[in-house]
Amino acid sequence: MKLMLEYSVLPGAAAECIEKFMSRGIPTPAGVTLLGRWHNVSGGTGYTLYETDQPAQIYRSILGWADLVEFEVNVVLEDAEIGKVMMEEFKK
Repeated sequence: MKLMLEYSVLPGAAAECIEKFMSRGIPTPAGVTLLGRWHNVSGGTGYTLYETDQPAQIYRSILGWADLVEFEVNVVLEDAEIGKVMMEEFKK
């Protein structure tokens, strides 16, 4: 499954967050494939797309950032995947 993680740096945490990111990076958890990471040019927000059958690994990964960053994680489907579901439902 694909998971879209949306992040938002908490107010007042930008400097510490940047320092942590630059010194440690964000390792991809075991059992997870990083498909892409995008950062909003205005700063402080962005998106990471993962693929995994172990969503708990994403949770483990973000725990270390919870004091600096707010996260929202959603399961996402590509057009072909959702199109198949819609066609199956339409035929009922």
